Amino acid sequence: MKTPIPLRIAACALFVVAGQAHALDPLSYSHYDQVRQTDIQLKLKADFDRKTLDGYAELALQWLDPKATVLDLDTRDLAITKIEALDGKGAWHTAEYKLDAADKEKGSALHIALPKQPRKVRIHYSTAPTAAALQWLTPAQTMSGKRPFMFSQSETIDARSWVPLQDTPAVRFTYSAHIDAPPGLRVVMSAENDPKATGAKGWDFRMPQPVASYMLAIGIGELDVATLGSRTAVYAEPLRIKDAAYELADTEKMVAAAESLYGPYRWGRYDVMIAPPSFPIGGMENPRMTFATPTMIAGDRSLVDLIAHELAHSWSGNLVTNASWKHWWLNEGFTTYVTTRIIEVLYGEDFATMNLQLEQEEALASLADIPAAKQALITRDPDTSNASYTDDGLAYPKGAWFLRTLEQRAGRAVFDPFLRGWFDQHAFQSVTTEQFVDYLRKNLLAQHPNLLTEAELNQWLYGPGIPASAQRAVSPRLAALDATREAWLKGSVSTAKLDTAKWSAAEWMKFLNDVDEKVTRAQLQELDAAFGLGKTRNDEVAFRFYRAAIHAGYDAVRPPLESFLMRVGRQKFVVPLYAALLKNPQHAAWARAVYEKARPHYHPETQKSVDKQMAKK
Repeated sequence: MKTPIPLRIAACALFVVAGQAHALDPLSYSHYDQVRQTDIQLKLKADFDRKTLDGYAELALQWLDPKATVLDLDTRDLAITKIEALDGKGAWHTAEYKLDAADKEKGSALHIALPKQPRKVRIHYSTAPTAAALQWLTPAQTMSGKRPFMFSQSETIDARSWVPLQDTPAVRFTYSAHIDAPPGLRVVMSAENDPKATGAKGWDFRMPQPVASYMLAIGIGELDVATLGSRTAVYAEPLRIKDAAYELADTEKMVAAAESLYGPYRWGRYDVMIAPPSFPIGGMENPRMTFATPTMIAGDRSLVDLIAHELAHSWSGNLVTNASWKHWWLNEGFTTYVTTRIIEVLYGEDFATMNLQLEQEEALASLADIPAAKQALITRDPDTSNASYTDDGLAYPKGAWFLRTLEQRAGRAVFDPFLRGWFDQHAFQSVTTEQFVDYLRKNLLAQHPNLLTEAELNQWLYGPGIPASAQRAVSPRLAALDATREAWLKGSVSTAKLDTAKWSAAEWMKFLNDVDEKVTRAQLQELDAAFGLGKTRNDEVAFRFYRAAIHAGYDAVRPPLESFLMRVGRQKFVVPLYAALLKNPQHAAWARAVYEKARPHYHPETQKSVDKQMAKK
């Protein structure tokens, strides 16, 4: 609505936490140094015909600046019909507001005039069918083909496309929700989920621990539930629930393994929803309810490190959260390190080291495609826009490698209490790299001054690549594989003589990584005929085989590759495969034809990524 009074938009570049000044998140319009949301109540109805969520969001507010008169929120493509404010007597009154023109990335700032600083505001709205966070699937895009499905992906700044709020990881809040959905569909959220709930009177949820906006998540569809342990369960489409329960059977053990290293699990339950194949990423660490790609279901539990990674976020990321996306490595680098430790406790050092070596090798290989300035964990530039942010993908292995270096030099007897102390002392807080460096200096380097030089610390944080002093993981099994690979490439060992019976998924992945762009079409054809790689259930292995096949010109792989691209929407797989196809004129026309058919099945974020590839000449 039009507001008859000018809204005062305060400008404040810094806010103070624990005595330290921090820049406000540049990707949010909110001025959370003046007022903060502390709780959100959602009342929404899912309309699958219109592809919208309709209802209201009620925000409880903590006013920090006694002179503030405006609440600034983040929105994207929301149709707002009314805003109300709660007065001191418990009555709701219409509030004046202004919605700015939309920025392509950040959406529209919502300015609400609130001169009397009410405790709560209620925003009535409807989402757009094209909401960036929500994917609405038709029945034909689900396993049974009978019922529609909807799921969210709010990270990093897409929560604003389905809830008007302060969409920044710097602000934490509790929330509750009442969701109405069509009969026969189950609703799950990143909150307390009751496996026995029926939804007869709608679906009710409560998240008692404070979370950041990107952790808001919702899924609605034909979902069954299988209990895994006393505090763990998996939700999946009925045709997938049995396979999902088998694959995730060790989830309860994973929680216990993580607790043995880093202290109690503080979120109550840990459940997993296996999303439809169009889910764009491997997993999303929504607290209490991880959303995971079905590509991790290989039939042999060989890819459960993905679940270990999302569980690890219950300490690094969900419990201790990056204050802005400039500090992304504090979420993902820490989590990648913790993942390896959980895997080692559960499956042994050999298995963990194989995965770690593969992770490090792929990180080093990725450097060729990342500008040097983007290879740092973080830049020294002011946090004024995401233009200066570093490479998202490299933050995972490089951050983990940095922590592993500290562990190796200090010893686990010293490093493990140090890392647990970081989680304990900053639980349910949003933090910056500067805060971690301060904690590192006071709690590790002060007692062990020779552990890491200042030059090395700067190199890890602000320098390109991986420091030369970094010790690489070496797996004896993968080392033995090197000789086998070289002999096979040279032809001194035939395909029939490859002893693959005991190869793990990690060994197959390394083998295919290392032969890529070196292997001949004939060798790949032999490999496929002998081991059925084009039909493997392990999508991590299949992806690497298809990539090598494209580079080698092994055109016979097209039928299973097309099936893969039609079935799988995970960006990690489909974006590099389309990129490889488009580089070769002989494959480009075929790739475009496949994408035209597959595109409607992909998540908007995946579409956006592949569209960029298709637009390149």
